[in-house]
Amino acid sequence: MNLLDFLFYSNREKSRYIPPHSHECYELVYYFGGSGESRIGSKFYTFGGDMLAVIAPGTVHDERHDSEGEVLFIGFHSDSDTLGNMNTIIKDHENSGIKPLILRMYEEFKGKKQGYSEMLNFMTGELVIQISRLTDSRKSEQPLMNQLQYVRNYMEEHFRQKISVEELAKMSGYSYDRFRHLFKEEYGVPPLQFLFNKRMNYAKLMLYETNEQISQIAHSCGFSSEVQFCSMFKRETGMTAKAFRQRNKK
Repeated sequence: MNLLDFLFYSNREKSRYIPPHSHECYELVYYFGGSGESRIGSKFYTFGGDMLAVIAPGTVHDERHDSEGEVLFIGFHSDSDTLGNMNTIIKDHENSGIKPLILRMYEEFKGKKQGYSEMLNFMTGELVIQISRLTDSRKSEQPLMNQLQYVRNYMEEHFRQKISVEELAKMSGYSYDRFRHLFKEEYGVPPLQFLFNKRMNYAKLMLYETNEQISQIAHSCGFSSEVQFCSMFKRETGMTAKAFRQRNKK
């Protein structure tokens, strides 16, 4: 049996953070736009436009938005064995049918016409099937995903070092242009933006948790100079690094 538990839409603003939490039901989070990072269980995922998270009941997860974007959240109960303990974020396929389906569910939920509750439960069953089909199709692409995941893991560990996209492309086994295209398609952001987000978030953490000089933070986070870091930080957050530190220390 498939039953809808909750459904709501939100426009997540830049720098919005949703603290760790869990649900008693499955949750599907569809990202129509924006970008950010989510921890699901013990794994970290980067999300972007037309990507979806599938989170199993009882799994602790959080969410941080690096840029503004529209999001639709659907909570549901299902006794289907196909979902199991699924916890992941994946790129939606244009022909998967998931995006138009959840938009129809949202309209049905808002309209509240006669029998809308039964209709939503019926559509939830269709949603479970579509999720299962999408994840099955992703399994056939596993070699590609393994190559990109290897490169992403390297970026996660070495983002504070000087890394070029050319080096990453060679590591993946793809040409420069093909690597950039595949990386953005899989993770929602280009490789350089991914590195920038990691460096910027690490810098924010250091500003908050340490008393190191800003020049030292800029260097340790992988920026070429303090001037470059301060310029990018203000462009990204709307305030200087010093003001950010003072505000968060309070």
